[in-house]
Amino acid sequence: MFEPIQQTIRPTIRPTYEGDFIFAEDEPFALESGGLLQPVNLRYAIYGNLNERRDNVILVCHALSGSARVGDWWPQLFGANGVFDLSRDCIVCANIIGSCYGSTGPQSIQKSGLATGKPFGASFPLVTARDWVRSQAVLLDHLGIEKVRAVIGGSIGGMQAIQWAIDQPERVRYCIAIGSAPLTAMGLALNHLQRLAIISDADWRNGEYGAGNEPNQGLALARAIAMISYKSEKLFAERFARNPNRNGEDPLRSFAGRYDIGGYLDHQGEVFTRRFDANSYLIITKAMDNFHPAHGYESERAALERIKARILLVGISSDWLFPSAEIKALSEKMRDAGVEAEYAELQSTHGHDGFLAEPDAFAPIVRGFLNRSDDGLSSFASCAEADASIQEGRLTQ
Repeated sequence: MFEPIQQTIRPTIRPTYEGDFIFAEDEPFALESGGLLQPVNLRYAIYGNLNERRDNVILVCHALSGSARVGDWWPQLFGANGVFDLSRDCIVCANIIGSCYGSTGPQSIQKSGLATGKPFGASFPLVTARDWVRSQAVLLDHLGIEKVRAVIGGSIGGMQAIQWAIDQPERVRYCIAIGSAPLTAMGLALNHLQRLAIISDADWRNGEYGAGNEPNQGLALARAIAMISYKSEKLFAERFARNPNRNGEDPLRSFAGRYDIGGYLDHQGEVFTRRFDANSYLIITKAMDNFHPAHGYESERAALERIKARILLVGISSDWLFPSAEIKALSEKMRDAGVEAEYAELQSTHGHDGFLAEPDAFAPIVRGFLNRSDDGLSSFASCAEADASIQEGRLTQ
């Protein structure tokens, strides 16, 4: 079994506290899939300090391969030009169940049942965004936090943020989701192919691989497919065009010779195998597939009508994994359901990865949304007013 994989990125902002919260020791944590986990460990990190009223918490939800250490992967959002002010805010982030950065996941050793003492592997039960939200709510209860000032996330993190607003309406004041909506058929297709790449690797061994025998070829291919969906054609054209691989390979003279884009994708895949687990990838992408606001409710409208938080949905102009039109349509459905929901669009060539690659560009609108909401101002009354208010940063209404 692997040891829990830790982030390899050198941290720029260290958490005030990082540790583990163990729960469901006496009674199992029931998952939507029918699976049971007992006990459950959540790895979490805190930046800053709780104030006396315990009402200064911003809950950050991470994306597919993120960790609880927000300062490692979103450092630009800290400080005067960002969103998180540690002289005022207390930032909390928990690694999601099913991941491989400290929380209970496929690498974890089973504590009960016939397989006691063995890692879950591919037998790890399916989890959903609703399961993640419930586990995070248990953590906040443990920390004595009744309500969060805001919940924010991008991609799968944004799915969790939206789910928080639906499932825990009394506990969320503001919800910000960037590049997040239910996957379209194209997104489902891409995730399906990524999982096939992993389970088709002979080293996957039905999920019972061990250290040194991981399905790295399949995981690397899955990551390469994902990287294509995270970027845009324009960005690839600008960076790689039809240039031969920068290591000197000649694709005209050798079958193995790659173009530059091929070298890039191979490199991204190889690097990823050193920091992520294949079974975790399967579990999390399946949860990504299954996210939909209507899940667990009579209808999508019934789910959206539960929301009491003010919502900001941010689309990314070149995102074809989560098309901006889909995100804007979700904001309109929210408004139709009586929710105070705003939509803004980041003009970026980075594709879906814009929420990680250009946080400095969307930080002004997020910061403005929070400040305006704290001041008691209503959502934008008109598109003209919105356009006038969000010129800072590359965003449009």
